[in-house]
Amino acid sequence: MFVYSMRAGTVRFFGIICVALAALITLIAFVPELQPVAASAEGESESVSYEKVRSDEDRIAFLAQFGWQVEATPTESTTVTIPREFDKVFAAYNELQRTQGLDLTQYGGKTVERYTYTVTNYEGYEGTVLANLLIYRGRVIGGDVCSAATDGFLHGFSK
Repeated sequence: MFVYSMRAGTVRFFGIICVALAALITLIAFVPELQPVAASAEGESESVSYEKVRSDEDRIAFLAQFGWQVEATPTESTTVTIPREFDKVFAAYNELQRTQGLDLTQYGGKTVERYTYTVTNYEGYEGTVLANLLIYRGRVIGGDVCSAATDGFLHGFSK
């Protein structure tokens, strides 16, 4: 015959752990997933989906959230590795990403997909305009809209 006894402190400890786990599960179940928010042209803010971007159609729809129309197929698709330590140029590029609510520092050392599309509705510029998307595991983690000219421009997704 086995006899097991527990102190009141042990019972109280396991009770606190159970309550904490229940609270954590409740938070996970009922708190919506946080997403970056992009400012619209009217000054309001609207939610932009950065998730589930896996096909050409998904990437085109992602860019359309910002008002960009692009050609149906990318002009380039390649893999790039985000550096673990940013040099001056990449640090400046990451600052651009941070203004969009994104941050590449957590992807240091990771290999990501880069898709480049030709923008067809960029007003006020006669040259070629490109939209670049950096995607890691089906999620947009960065990108920009830029001119193809060496003395051109570079800005975030918003117009």
